[in-house]
Amino acid sequence: MQDRNISKNVRCPTCSNIIEIMGVPGEKKYITCEQCKLKGYFKFDDDIEEQKTKSIPCDIKVIEVRNITKKYKDIVAVKNVNFDVKKGEIFGFLGPNGAGKTTTIRTLLGFLKPNQGEAYIFGKNIKDNIVDIRRNVGYIPGELNLYEHLTGRQCLKYFSSIRNTNLSLLDELLEIFQLPLDRKIKTYSRGMKQKLGIVQAFMDDPEIVIMDEPTSGLDPLLQQKFYQFLHNEKKKGRTMFFSSHILSEVDKVCDRVGIIREGKLVALERVENLKRKKGKRIRLKIKEDPKEILSITNAQIIDGWIEFVTEDSIDEVIKKIAKFSIVDLDIQDFSLEDIFMRYYDDGGDN
Repeated sequence: MQDRNISKNVRCPTCSNIIEIMGVPGEKKYITCEQCKLKGYFKFDDDIEEQKTKSIPCDIKVIEVRNITKKYKDIVAVKNVNFDVKKGEIFGFLGPNGAGKTTTIRTLLGFLKPNQGEAYIFGKNIKDNIVDIRRNVGYIPGELNLYEHLTGRQCLKYFSSIRNTNLSLLDELLEIFQLPLDRKIKTYSRGMKQKLGIVQAFMDDPEIVIMDEPTSGLDPLLQQKFYQFLHNEKKKGRTMFFSSHILSEVDKVCDRVGIIREGKLVALERVENLKRKKGKRIRLKIKEDPKEILSITNAQIIDGWIEFVTEDSIDEVIKKIAKFSIVDLDIQDFSLEDIFMRYYDDGGDN
């Protein structure tokens, strides 16, 4: 019988040490980096040929956030936020505008100092190692401030000179985004500037890319191309942090999601687990004053309909509304949007 052992090289996200491991399809190997002692695991795929094309599903934490709190005078923008991002996953950070997404990101990247708590990227504390960390992290800010007197080409050259790395993804990105590189940035539309921001973040093949509302200004066709690009990068083992207030794109690209509301993390789950949550969305009209039914949890009046969502059995719901004279009734299964909106209810904007 032919030996099915296969070899794989895994790069430690903390110190970049290359670790060679041997195993058979389906085997889970625990790894300890000889240099920095970071621990994690690698699982060989059940199929040898598929293993050659799949990303490295490591359980190594490359971003760790511990009780981060950020205040602006008397306003608490982020409070006791905790989460991890694993090597090779696309982590979604979801919340309405003003929920604390950008504050968390800017704190992670050292642009803001937390009032309390700690964060680590590649196992390094952001307080002491932020300059070194940024060399290996691509960043797409929510509000791009580009050097508008430069051409697109000059801008990319400037960023590459700062990072001093090999621009291995530049040609692929320019093929996707089709930028007029020899025009000055001040003549670019909002969508063109966003494309330039994406290119500069990914072009030098960073280990992590942190994105704050990255599809803002992109047309729907280009958004789809961008999502496909992200899926391809995930297969290579790239780790991506994807902040958005748009539910549909988080559903399309993310493995796991943290939901933030009013500065607090209210959920941290795999997207597929959220989809498995069961419940009903109820819409009804009654002859009586609709205010009488608003005692039902999360009930609200929208365009004359009383609406609420529930995880109770439908029998329990019918018993609650049976005392009213029902004019019309509509009962639907939960959509993914209904599930997320339950976390968003009463959230603030700013």
